[in-house]
Amino acid sequence: MRWNLTLLLFLISFSCFSQEPYLFIGTYTSGKSKGIYVYKFDTKTGTGTPVSSIEAKNPSYLCLSNNGRFLYATDEEQQGGFVGAYAFEPTTGRLAFLNAQSSQGSCPCYVSEDKTGRWVFVANFCSGSLAALPVNSDGSLTPSMQVIQQFGKGKDTARQEAAHVHSTIFSPDEKFLLEANLGTDQEHVYLFRPNEKIPLSEPFDSVATLQPGSGPRHIAFHPRKSDVYILSELSGTVDGFHFDPASGRMTHFQRIRTTPEDFKGFAGSADIHIRPDGKFLYATNRGTSNTIAVFEIRRDGRLATKQIISVQGKHPRNFVIDPGGHFLLVANRDTDNIVVFSIDAASGLLKPTGNEISIPNPVCLKFLGN
Repeated sequence: MRWNLTLLLFLISFSCFSQEPYLFIGTYTSGKSKGIYVYKFDTKTGTGTPVSSIEAKNPSYLCLSNNGRFLYATDEEQQGGFVGAYAFEPTTGRLAFLNAQSSQGSCPCYVSEDKTGRWVFVANFCSGSLAALPVNSDGSLTPSMQVIQQFGKGKDTARQEAAHVHSTIFSPDEKFLLEANLGTDQEHVYLFRPNEKIPLSEPFDSVATLQPGSGPRHIAFHPRKSDVYILSELSGTVDGFHFDPASGRMTHFQRIRTTPEDFKGFAGSADIHIRPDGKFLYATNRGTSNTIAVFEIRRDGRLATKQIISVQGKHPRNFVIDPGGHFLLVANRDTDNIVVFSIDAASGLLKPTGNEISIPNPVCLKFLGN
């Protein structure tokens, strides 16, 4: 009887938690923002409730550890960037600062952690490098053990004058780490060896090159297929690749716009995610567009445009889909608002709910659990 009661209490607790997951919000702190904000998000009503906040300098990108106990945030400085480590207490919803380590570069803009919890990887945009930082058992970080410097330039003389690493993302099985280089129009693939002192090595013939002037920024792996989609900031396009999980090689199969065919402005594409069921892909556009594009993912992996809708604000740098796949939240940096859209279960189409969260300069959104 005691075991059944314990199980019942656990299930009740889990159910409540899943209906109101924690939402973490990273910001730029040059204005009124103080750092990182924690909210509870009601997945029934699509509304957010503030829980706590902690001061941090320019936490422009966030990463939650797989066990949910720690959070890592970039300190996006043009000179001498850092990665901060924080402990998270789910019973109170509060963060506590642990320590910070140098990102070994400038303008760190992306951070990720492997599933073993041993490594954190950071992308340094301005200096064109990525770094690997070991993680201590208490979640704090130690100095970098590996720095990979990229070189080269691209077609766009203003934006691609040098290498610019924009993201470090694991393949689903974490055999590889993929790095998008906006400055050179390349996607580099590295073998990941979590038990080694130097965790990354580049396998032979594993670099995917996009059309000149594309500017690859972020990527999304399909949850069930061996397909990967690369969002390019400068061209406003999504490129689909078949990904070989054995070798890390990538074979191109599609390129599609994130804006209408008659759009003449600058897309400034920013973020890309796939709904948990793998049926729809979403991509945001900043620049002069300020839209989010909705694509159906067909059986062969190809994308079909379903909708391009206003984000109800300006400069949608980042967005997130709630763990249940019912809502999509867009962080509009220049209008200080996070707009909540509902997702139609059958069509994948977006509809504004009328709900917003007011936060100064929001630029990154993460749910605990996805």
